Amino acid sequence: MPFDARRGAAGGRMSSLDGGVPPPSSVHERTFLGEPRALAYLAFTEAWERFSYYGMTALLVLYMSQALLLPGHVEHVAGFRAFRDGLTSVFGPMSTLALASQIFGLYTGFVYFTPVLGGWIADRWIGQRSAVVLGAVLMSAGHIAMAFDVSFLLALLLLIVGCGFLKGNISTQVGGLYSENDSAGRTRGFSIFSIGINFGAVAGPLVCGLLAQLYGWHAGFGLAGILMLIGLATYLAGYRELSESKRVAAAKVAAAALDRAQWRTVAALLVVMAITIFQSIAYYQNSNVGLVWIDGSVDLDLLRFHVPVAWFNSIDPLASIVGVPCLFALWRYQAARGGEPGEIVKIGTGAWLACGANLLLVAGCAFTNRVPLVVPVLYNVLLGVAFLYYWPTLLALVSRAAPPRLRATMMGTVFLSLFVANITIGWLGGFFERMTALQFWALHAAIAAAGGTLALWLKRRLEGALPAA
Repeated sequence: MPFDARRGAAGGRMSSLDGGVPPPSSVHERTFLGEPRALAYLAFTEAWERFSYYGMTALLVLYMSQALLLPGHVEHVAGFRAFRDGLTSVFGPMSTLALASQIFGLYTGFVYFTPVLGGWIADRWIGQRSAVVLGAVLMSAGHIAMAFDVSFLLALLLLIVGCGFLKGNISTQVGGLYSENDSAGRTRGFSIFSIGINFGAVAGPLVCGLLAQLYGWHAGFGLAGILMLIGLATYLAGYRELSESKRVAAAKVAAAALDRAQWRTVAALLVVMAITIFQSIAYYQNSNVGLVWIDGSVDLDLLRFHVPVAWFNSIDPLASIVGVPCLFALWRYQAARGGEPGEIVKIGTGAWLACGANLLLVAGCAFTNRVPLVVPVLYNVLLGVAFLYYWPTLLALVSRAAPPRLRATMMGTVFLSLFVANITIGWLGGFFERMTALQFWALHAAIAAAGGTLALWLKRRLEGALPAA
C-alpha cells in the first residue's frame, strides 16, 4: 500500500532527489505518459473513485446535521435506533451535531482500517483484481444507497467494506507494474497515479456540492454513485491488462529474525506514526466540523453567488497539486546549500503549518462574528501545504526504513494512524457546541502544536534509530 491518505503522493522518498533518469533495466513497454499502459486504467479508475468518495464525504456531516438526523427523517433510517443506542452507551448522550460528528469520525476512521483486511483477503484468497472489482461494486451500491434515507446505515457499511477491498489493492497493482529494481519508474508511476486522486479530491466536492445546493442532498449522492460506476467500468475495460502482483520475498528474508537494530527502527517508525496523529486530527477536522462552522459563521455570498460549503473541501487538495513543484524547488534550493530538512523535521513542519492554519480560524473568530470568505480559504490552503510536508514524507520514510520482512505490514500500519485520528476527530466534534468556536479551533491548534513539539523533542533520538537515507 504505497500511498494515499486523503490524497496521494509518490511512493519513493519525497525529496529534491526524486525524478531521475529512468533506468534501462525497466522491463515494461511504456505507452501511457512513458509508463505501462495499464497505469492509465488504474489512474482513471482511482480518479473516478476519489471523485465519488470526496464528493459524498463533503456533504455527509451537513446532510446528517441539517436533514437526516432531524425529526421527520431519522425515523425512516433502518436500524438507526439500535445504532444510536449503541453509540450512546459508549460515548454518552449526544446532540444532533455531536451524533453527526461521531458517525462521520467512525465512517472515515474505518475507511482507513478496512484496507488492511482487504489486502490480507486479496493476498490469500481472491487476488487483487477480483478484490478491486468487488470493492468498486460495493462502493457503487453504497453511494446509490445514500440517495435514500432508509438505507443510510447500509450505505455507510457498503462504502467502508468496499473501500477496504479497493483502496490498498489498486495501489499495490500500481507498484506491481514495475520490476523490483525500477525504483525511479515506480516513483513516476505513483506520481501519475496521485494525479487521479488529487483530481477527484478537487472535483468531487465542487460538482457534488453544487448539485446538492441546486437540487437537494440526494442528487449529490446519486451523482457520486454514477461516478463510482464509471470508475468500475474503467477498471473492467483494462482488466486483462492488469496482472496480479506477485509477493516477492526471498526465503532467507522471510525466515530471518529481526536483529536489535531493526527492532529499534520499527519502534522509531511507530513513534513517528504516533506523532503524525496529532496533525492528522488538526487537518482532517476541516471535513467534519470545519464545514459546519463555515456554514454558520462565514459570509458565503460572493458577487450575488452563494458559495456551496462543500466547495471548501476542494481547496486543500488543489493547494497540494500546486504546491508540489513549489516545494520540490524549495527543497532543491535547500539541498544545493546543504540545508534540506530531514524527514523528521519535514513531518514536524507539517504539524506547525497545521497549527498555523487553525490559528487563522482563531483569529477570524476573535475579530468578527461573520468571518470573511478569505479566512477559511487560507486555512485550507495552509492545510494543503501542511499535508505535503508530513504525509508523503511519512510514507516515503516507512517504505525506505522499514525492515523488508515487515515493510508491507508497516505500510498498512501507517493507515491505522488515520483510523485513530478520524475516530478522535468524531469524538472531538461533540465538543463544538459546548465551547466557543474560538476555543474549539484553539484546541486543534494546540493539538497540532503538540505534534510539532514532539517531532522537535524526539528528532535526534528518532534519527539515531533510523537507517541513514
